[in-house]
Amino acid sequence: MKEIRDNLVARVAEAEHEGWLGEVEGLRVSLAGAEDKLAQVDALAERKSTAVQLGMPGFSRPGGTAGTPRPTS
Repeated sequence: MKEIRDNLVARVAEAEHEGWLGEVEGLRVSLAGAEDKLAQVDALAERKSTAVQLGMPGFSRPGGTAGTPRPTS
């Protein structure tokens, strides 16, 4: 995706140099979309690399699970 962005930057510069104003605008729209997508990919990678602490479950009674009645004799 970064290669696409870099190519778009080069194409925008070329279009500006050649005076292709309509082409410049279209390329800028595509470049903005590529940069937005890269930001989304980076944010997703950041979320996936962050550990989530889930904690330990609590039990109300030793040796059993909360809410499960013990058999009576």
